[in-house]
Parts: sequence; C-alpha cells; structure tokens
Amino acid sequence: MCGITWCYGYSQVANIAIGSKYLEDQFYLGLNYNRLINVPTDDFIQNGVSSGLYMGYIRDIPFNKNRNIGIGIGLGYSYNVYLQNIKIFQTSNRTTYEIVPTDKFDKNRFSTKAIELPIELRWRNSTVTKYSFLRIYGGFKLGYVFSSKSIYEDSRGRIEVKDIQELEKLQYGLTFSVGYSSINLNFYYGLNPLFEGSKTVDDVSIDFTRLSIGLIFYIL
Repeated sequence: MCGITWCYGYSQVANIAIGSKYLEDQFYLGLNYNRLINVPTDDFIQNGVSSGLYMGYIRDIPFNKNRNIGIGIGLGYSYNVYLQNIKIFQTSNRTTYEIVPTDKFDKNRFSTKAIELPIELRWRNSTVTKYSFLRIYGGFKLGYVFSSKSIYEDSRGRIEVKDIQELEKLQYGLTFSVGYSSINLNFYYGLNPLFEGSKTVDDVSIDFTRLSIGLIFYIL
C-alpha cells in the first residue's frame, strides 16, 4: 500500500515538474487610439477618432527558475488610421501637402499597414497554476510600413494617393504594457517622424510622431 502511495506521489511531482516549464502571453491582439504630436502648425487638427489594430506572436523566453522574468521577441502586423486636416495630393509627379479647414472637406485620412518586430523585457507574478496575474512589460518596437494610402473627399470629388513616398517606411518607438488578468493598457511612443523632415506644410517641416494609447489582450 505504501509502495502504491509513493509511486502515485512521485508521478504527481514528475507531472508538475514537466508542466512548470510554462510560457505566457505569446499571442496578442490590440486596439489603440493614435495621437499625432509635434504637429507642424497650430492650424493642424485631428478630427474624429484615429484608431489602430495590431496583432502578432511573441516568443516568451524566461530568465529565471520561476519563469516570471524574461524577454519576448515577436513578429506582428498593424493597421493605423489618422483622421486630420492635411490634404495630400500629387501635382506634376510631386506630392503636395496643404492644411484645409475641417469644414471644407467630407473625409480626410491616411492609413498605414506595417510588419512589426516587438522586443520586450517582461515581469509578471504568474505561476504554473495562476491564470490571473499582474504583468509589466516594457520594450521597443520596430516597424516596416509596406503600404500607405491617403483619401481626401470634398464637394469637388475624391483624391486618393497610394504608397506615399514621403512616409518613413521604417518606424520605431518605445512600448509599455501594464495590467492584470485580461485587462491591459498599452502605450507606444514613436521616436522618429512619420514623414521625412524635408516635406513641409506652409514652409514648416512635417515632423510629427505617433503616440498610441489602447488595450492589449494576450490570448495564450
């Protein structure tokens, strides 16, 4: 009888040892609000809600025995929309930027699609059996914009510009996530301008950057 009990206990310990090598927060989905900062002039206005969607996979690499400190390296996709009053159009093979009063157009937006590489330093108070826990993740995100489009509509018609050449294709910034269980706040602060500094509106350089605030959900 004791032998049977000992064997059962040993089996349980072995199973826990195997299961303790757990990984957390590897698939993610996020929604965010985009705010453009360092804007070119006081006449620049963001009208409406500039939103974004992002998703991807992060490889969780724990550093310690408890597996609650580590790094995450991933690959993701993002789609961001910016509603504002800078009219983008092309004349004589040249892209032109013009600030337009918000009551003069029906729609004005530009959007980007990007492949992203997030790198995070991760801390959490999770265990192999604890599914709701506090997490604090901070890091860096590198993105490559592979597609962009501007749409402007007013009473005279529609102007559409695809693959805006002046848009910086390589975007990078700092990230920070904090939350408990499934509710997590996420922040992104862009370190480089969305557009090349040589482009201007009313002789002022377009060097605004992106600040994003939103929610991130870790699926698995």
